Amino acid sequence: MGATCSSILPSSCCRQDEGLNREEEPLLADKERRAVNMLVELFERRSTVSFYEGEPLSALSTLAYSDIYHLQLSAATVFSEISEMDTRPVAREALEPILYMLQSPHIDVQNGASAALGNLAVNVENKLLIMRMGGLEPLIRQMLSPNIDAQVNSVGCITNLATADENKTPIAKSGALLPLTRLARSRDLRVQRNAAGALLNMTHSAEHRQQLIGAGAVPVLVELLGLDDPELQYYATTALSNIAVDDSGRQLLWNTQHALIDALIRLVDTSTIKVQCQTLLTLRNLASDDQFQVQIVEKGGLDSLLPLLQSAYDPLVISASACLRNLSIHPDNEKPILDSGILTCLVSLITQSGNEEVQCHLISALRNLVANNNADNTPFVEAGLFENIKEVMENPASSDLVIGEVIAALNVFAINELLAPYVLNGGFIELLIPLTRSSVPELQYNACVALSSIAGKAGEASESLVRTWDRPEGGLQSYLAAFLVIDEGMDPMLRSIALWTVLLLLESESPDLIRLVTSHPSIIRNVQKIAAANAPSDGDPRNSAYTGDSFAGPRSSRVFESDGYDQDGENTEENDDDVYTRMVNLAQDVVSLVNTLEY
Repeated sequence: MGATCSSILPSSCCRQDEGLNREEEPLLADKERRAVNMLVELFERRSTVSFYEGEPLSALSTLAYSDIYHLQLSAATVFSEISEMDTRPVAREALEPILYMLQSPHIDVQNGASAALGNLAVNVENKLLIMRMGGLEPLIRQMLSPNIDAQVNSVGCITNLATADENKTPIAKSGALLPLTRLARSRDLRVQRNAAGALLNMTHSAEHRQQLIGAGAVPVLVELLGLDDPELQYYATTALSNIAVDDSGRQLLWNTQHALIDALIRLVDTSTIKVQCQTLLTLRNLASDDQFQVQIVEKGGLDSLLPLLQSAYDPLVISASACLRNLSIHPDNEKPILDSGILTCLVSLITQSGNEEVQCHLISALRNLVANNNADNTPFVEAGLFENIKEVMENPASSDLVIGEVIAALNVFAINELLAPYVLNGGFIELLIPLTRSSVPELQYNACVALSSIAGKAGEASESLVRTWDRPEGGLQSYLAAFLVIDEGMDPMLRSIALWTVLLLLESESPDLIRLVTSHPSIIRNVQKIAAANAPSDGDPRNSAYTGDSFAGPRSSRVFESDGYDQDGENTEENDDDVYTRMVNLAQDVVSLVNTLEY
């Protein structure tokens, strides 16, 4: 700001020939007069002077601690001015006079001091030091003032302080959240913005989100969605998005904020891109729950969402595809999404988008739509789904994350009656086999699971499986043999998947596949060794599924699809003993089945 010394330092300080009435203002002490004269000179060349140390700070401190109102006001104003230009880390000695003036009985002195603190609080070190020196309490008192400028400055400073993680808990426990929530409804836009920004900064941990909810911030944030100010809309949508991360937060929003989805859907069509993006992410987080998934679609969310997938602005496409991914989870949304005519666009974007987040979200959405579709899956084929995902798999530029999503989708497609032939005969087996040797554990595991799903269709795909038995890169036999080698370092889960795959191949009733498996020089031999590691003793009540007359033909159960959680979210992770026991049991089942086969 272009302030001059005369606009900051009082005229009584600059002109000594115009005395003051002693009844109106006490005379300056010599020390104060010298400080004023020094500051008049220094302020004229302030761009080259550091006021936070040495003689300049000493002169400012003299004015700050003075009993003379105009001198205090001058000090507060100078600190406010210089801190706009210079926000370096400062020492305690520089903050002490500012904090002292924050407790002045004069509101304009307080305002200057809080403005200076707010400016300095953009620096991380200063944020922490202000809190350690007790700056929060006087800021809260100033925030409660009816003076608008006091509210603007104090709330703005608290907003900056709240960006430091170390400060969030003290702020939450200080009682500041209630007045901040109240001021978010202020008629002054500056106060509203600062208060909403402070509330947003307090939504970055579950504990603080609960404290905000307790302070009644949620209905206020929802109200802000309906205002015309893009900054307020952005702060409110971002804060609500963070609150919607928690199960309890989403449940509260569902139970109490019945106008929320309508307000968010209206904001999807706003002209402010950052508000659009954040609104979509809020809808995505809400759509983690099935009731919101259905409500968003029922209230017309797809009409606003789907056109944004064709935006030229990547962040919008990412946000829209992330939202669609969650909406596609619910079976009731499958038909509205397909009826919207967006399927061809979704499929083409898999290859057209150069953004891995978009690709991952859309592949996952398509996987969900197929999994939920109990009717005709022909539209997926006609839209070019398999050509596009194969192109992604063959593209060297495709990331591991994208390939992982494709494999997960193939696993779902392979167990779909209509789509399975396109997986079995589309060249995907050849692409999956090399991935069983991937150095990325998730890719390796998912590729093995996908091959086991394909093996479950071996009766329909015997030609493809026979063709890929020894190629590419050694083929299926090489993968199975490698994972069945007696090696203590082998992951028991991967070995179990290989055993399950062998079992499914033997169940295929394909003479060629049965011959290839049973005549392999090491596969059956190693399976027998695994089975013998814990062979049942005489009288063991555990019977093989293939002992005596119990063989009832091919089975369709899939035992390697769990992500470790059941449908209610309960942890179902197996311990090492369970995994090992299952592996041995599978090996014993394979041996029992081999003994029943004629080959």
